Amino acid sequence: MWRFGVNTKGKSILIVEDDHKIRQLIKIYLEKEGYDVWEAGDGKQGIDMFERYDPCFTIIDLMLPEVSGEEVCKWIRTEKKSDSPIIMVTAKVEEKDRINGLRMGADDYITKPFSPNELVARVETVLRRTENRCNKISFQGITVKPLKGEVNFNGTKLFLTNNESKLLYMFMKHPNQILSREQMIEELYPNVEKDITNRTIDVHIRNLREKLEQVDAPDCIKTVRGMGYQFVAF
Repeated sequence: MWRFGVNTKGKSILIVEDDHKIRQLIKIYLEKEGYDVWEAGDGKQGIDMFERYDPCFTIIDLMLPEVSGEEVCKWIRTEKKSDSPIIMVTAKVEEKDRINGLRMGADDYITKPFSPNELVARVETVLRRTENRCNKISFQGITVKPLKGEVNFNGTKLFLTNNESKLLYMFMKHPNQILSREQMIEELYPNVEKDITNRTIDVHIRNLREKLEQVDAPDCIKTVRGMGYQFVAF
């Protein structure tokens, strides 16, 4: 039987940083590595963005306007009750500051100035260590939570059938790979003895595309003539 492969990308990351240049630099490096990135310029916006998008990972600057980074971290851990991994970013270099950050619930702590490559490496290290804490996958604002059967685009819920959700998750687990209709039939109907035709898959794909189009989601699902379909993530 054909099985899903393991893909370390498809993770959504929220950057809460008031310095626009630093925020954009981090975003560029993370997106280059295949992560879905959202931005917030202050602590209040960071809380609002976390509430809306429920990211897999959060990078938080401690010195933020409106609401401090410490309060954002505290809100994520105590009010939201989320164990989403967190990296604290700050110009403070004292050991006590690093310890306080970790005690607040951060998974790692990095001081400014830092190399964007080092930050990306730290993100990947924390994600490997906390892989089971992110039960969702995201690409270009489309997020699927397979355990809950929930799908949304930039916070807007999509009402998909079970098979449509499974197909979308299958595509997103294999970005940029061509998947055959036979693979999709095997995934959706593993224990069905009666014949399921390729036409059934085509109908599922058509309906899925229409529902994504209704919320102005990117047209990511491409038809590859004679081979199947491809989810073009980047």
